[in-house]
Amino acid sequence: MKLRTVIVDDEPLALDLLRSLLAVHEEIQIVAECENGREAIAWLQSNPVDLLFLDVQMPKIDGFGVVERVGLQHLPPTIFVTAYHEHAVRAFDVHAVDYLTKPVEAPRLRMALERVRRKIDADTALLTREQLTTVLNGLRPGEESKSYTSRFLIKDGEKEILLASEKIDWIEAADYYSRLHAGGRSYMLRESITDLSKTLDPRQFVRIHRSSIVNLDRIREIYRDGQSEGSIVLTTGATLRMSRSGRQKLMDSGRT
Repeated sequence: MKLRTVIVDDEPLALDLLRSLLAVHEEIQIVAECENGREAIAWLQSNPVDLLFLDVQMPKIDGFGVVERVGLQHLPPTIFVTAYHEHAVRAFDVHAVDYLTKPVEAPRLRMALERVRRKIDADTALLTREQLTTVLNGLRPGEESKSYTSRFLIKDGEKEILLASEKIDWIEAADYYSRLHAGGRSYMLRESITDLSKTLDPRQFVRIHRSSIVNLDRIREIYRDGQSEGSIVLTTGATLRMSRSGRQKLMDSGRT
C-alpha cells in the first residue's frame, strides 16, 4: 500500500534531501511539499494524508502551530523533524511519535519508517489527545516552568545513544558544534556551546570560559591567577582555563 506522504520544511535544501532519501522507499508517495506552516495546514485540512514529516522550527506558524490548527482528530501519523536534539529527547519521553534530527540520514529514516509501519499495522499511529498534549508540552515548555535538558541524543559510531547530562564532565566549544566529555570519551553534538548553555541547569553546569562549560560536581581544585582569571582541575585530571566572568559565575554558584 502506498502511503500518501506530505513533507513540510521551510528550508529548500532540507526538502530536497528528504525527498531524495524517500525516493528509494517504494511505499512512499509524496503528494505535497510545503514550505511553511500555512501551506501545510491548507493541504492537511483538504486532502487525505497517510504520513506527515513535519519540521518543528518554522517562522510564523511552526510545527506546533500546524498540529494545533489541524486538530488532533485530523492529524495523520507524524514524524517530527528537528535540528535540536533536546526537542527529540523531550518528545520521545512519552514514546508517542517518531522523529528525525537534521541532517537527516538514510539509516535513521529507514528506522523511522519501520516504526511508523508497525504503528499503522497496529492501528496505533494516531496520538490520543493526552499523548499529543504531553508531546507538545515537552517540546515547547511554557515560560512559567523552565525545563532543562536531562540527556542528549548523540551519535556513537553507527548507533545513537542517550547520554545523561549528569554523566558529562565538561563541554568544549568546537566552532558551530560542541564536544561533550564524559567518562574518558568525547562526543560531538551539532549545537553551539552558546545555544547549549541555555538548555543546561545552571545549578549543575557553569560556563567558566567562552570555550568551556563545566559540571560543578566534577571540580576538584580551583586556582586563581591574580584578581581575575584562573583555572580549575577536574576529578578526571583535566585542567581548564577560567575567565573573569567564569570565575564570577563560580562564585555565584558558591564553589569559590
